[in-house]
Amino acid sequence: MSETEKYLLAMDAGTGSVRAVIFAVDGTQVGVVQKEWTHREDPRWPGSMDFDWGHNWELASSCVREVLAKTGVAPEAIAAVSTTCMREGILLYDAEGNEIWACANVDARSDDEVGQLIAMNPDLEREIYLESGQTYALGALPRLLWVKNKMPEVYERTARIGMFNDWLIYKLTGDLAVEPSNGSTTGIMDLKRRDWDPSIAERCGLRTDIFGPVRECGEVAGSVNARGAADTGLAEGTPVVVGGGDCQLGMIGVGAVLPGEAAVFGGSFWQYEFNTDSGATDPGCRVRVNCAAAPGTWQYEALAFKPGLVMRWFRDGFCQAEKAEADATGRDVYDVMNERAEKVPAGSHGMVCCFSDVMNYIHWTHAAPTFTNFELDPERFDKYTFYRAILENTALLVRGHIELVREATGNEPEELVFAGGAAKSPLWAQILADVTGKRVKVPEVKEATALGAAVLAGYGVGLYPSISEGARQVVRWDRTFEPNPDNKDVYEQLYRLWREVYAKQFELSEAGVTKSMWRAPGL
Repeated sequence: MSETEKYLLAMDAGTGSVRAVIFAVDGTQVGVVQKEWTHREDPRWPGSMDFDWGHNWELASSCVREVLAKTGVAPEAIAAVSTTCMREGILLYDAEGNEIWACANVDARSDDEVGQLIAMNPDLEREIYLESGQTYALGALPRLLWVKNKMPEVYERTARIGMFNDWLIYKLTGDLAVEPSNGSTTGIMDLKRRDWDPSIAERCGLRTDIFGPVRECGEVAGSVNARGAADTGLAEGTPVVVGGGDCQLGMIGVGAVLPGEAAVFGGSFWQYEFNTDSGATDPGCRVRVNCAAAPGTWQYEALAFKPGLVMRWFRDGFCQAEKAEADATGRDVYDVMNERAEKVPAGSHGMVCCFSDVMNYIHWTHAAPTFTNFELDPERFDKYTFYRAILENTALLVRGHIELVREATGNEPEELVFAGGAAKSPLWAQILADVTGKRVKVPEVKEATALGAAVLAGYGVGLYPSISEGARQVVRWDRTFEPNPDNKDVYEQLYRLWREVYAKQFELSEAGVTKSMWRAPGL
């Protein structure tokens, strides 16, 4: 088989959908099939998000069958498969390898258990963070304690814990192991060793005998077995390579692989990811640290909740005229809004808004949504000024995240890769460059996470000499935005003002005077 006949398959289990994507070895996307799935709340447990592994495997495997049929790619031409998924979602298995309980990533049923852990030992969360890089906010510890408390019969039957990307490999190959990029998000791994630390579970009053083998990202996990082939249409014996969590593989898919490189992923949530060559954590416990998907590399991750949802709220609540114009002209409504907002001067005439804030992982909340410092002047303070202020708020928090990670590591990137849905906006990309003072590069790829999985698949079977070289070969760039020096002083002043205003708004939320926009479980 010549190289031009080889293809790579990525299976991507996201929060809202599952997809199968076929790539050529040069990174060209050949075809994709995607199906939405839902994670239903158990009415007995408010905030729960159960994962239906039976139905969802049918959806995942049908995506593979259909993308093979849609593209006409022969199963034998798939050189390797790898997997990626939403992080933090967990599955529990019994001794026979059967799934017995699973929850999706933003399951929020374990508030009581967070309180129980804090009451057990107020210093324990900080101790666990310093070793694992995780707090109770997103990790598996409160969820496992919930199963122990609320479903003791399931807890007693549990023989193994796993993540969703590993579950896809298990369904394809029959081999069940966990990899460190997603496994580290449980909060039960030693970051530096990139392996389970059962003593963390023990300190939380949990079992220590449910942690199986760990395989590194990019290793060959096994090959598609007869059952996996029957379910998916893949050829039996196709190599299956260990993948990773969605953000970690997204970094590979946008070419940010080496220590010192960074990316911003903008969507419903915004993530600033910075690669390091050390598994050290932040002494202030303010920022998340995960294992990266490239062995020997770690990622500082600063998250902001809801920036993309704020944009959707503003669009749906105030921009009906722009929606009508977009429908009439066949344009995207955000393009219409951006066109108007581009005419508003940098700094939005001094107006400040507070939505998402700089991360503080150990006490993670956002203040009440606020617009302030505007005047009753409709010529300057119309809805496009408010819209631009929202764009600027998000760029300001990215700057705050860059500073936060620099304080923890002593380093910051020379430039930023900007990806995700928000990167479609040239205005937002330019504001990001101006506020941070850094060159911003936007990649062409629309499936960065899946492309990262394809790179791992190709690396695992020797099609790329290294993960970073594989990324270099497949990533292509759309546009580059240079900081506008004319806006430097404006944004310096706005950033300082924004931090001061947000601190005061945060005090009001913490005092219960106003209602916080978001608050981590148990706080």
